[in-house]
Amino acid sequence: MNTIGWPPWKREDPQFHQEGFLLGWHESNHKGLPFLIHTCGKVINKTQSLQKVFKEELESEIWSFKQYANRNRTIPPDFQPGDKLWLASRNINISRPTNMLSERWLGPLEVLKKIGIHAYHLKLPKQWKSFHPVFHFSLLETVKQSTTPTQNSLPLLPDPVEEQEEWEVAQVLDPKLKRSKLWYLLQWK
Repeated sequence: MNTIGWPPWKREDPQFHQEGFLLGWHESNHKGLPFLIHTCGKVINKTQSLQKVFKEELESEIWSFKQYANRNRTIPPDFQPGDKLWLASRNINISRPTNMLSERWLGPLEVLKKIGIHAYHLKLPKQWKSFHPVFHFSLLETVKQSTTPTQNSLPLLPDPVEEQEEWEVAQVLDPKLKRSKLWYLLQWK
C-alpha cells in the first residue's frame, strides 16, 4: 500500500485493460472504426477519472503531512531594522571555566536587516569580527526593559585581546592522534 491508499497494481486497474485500448484495437478489425473510436473514448474517460481520484487523494495526503509537520514548527517573529535583541551564547565559545558561569544572553545588539524568512543580520561590536553577523531567529530574543537597572546593562563579550596574550604560530612541528583527538606540537614566534 502506498501513501494514497492504492497499491501500484491497482492503479493499472485490470478491468480497465480488459475493456481498454488493446482489446478494442483487436476487435476493431471485425466491428470497424466506430467501435475503435468508442473504445478509445471509454479509455480516455476512465483514465481521466482515475487521474482525478489519484490527484484528490494525493492532495489529501499532502495536507495531512503538512498538519503533522507544522505541529512543532514555530512562527518566526518579525524583527524590524533598529530593534534591539539579545543573542543566545550557547553556540559561542566564551573563555570561562564553566558554561554555568558565562552569560546566557549577549548584547543588546541592533538588527540591520532581515535575511530570508528565518535569519537576521545583526550589528556586532568590532571585537567580534571573527563571528558571522547573520543569526537564526531561535538564537535571538527581544530586549525587554526591566525595572532593575543592573539587568538592563549586561556586558558584551569581553575583548579576547585584553584578557589573554596573543601568540603567533611559526611552524607546526608534530601532529599526532592521542585518544581520538588530534594534538599539535607548535613552534611559537
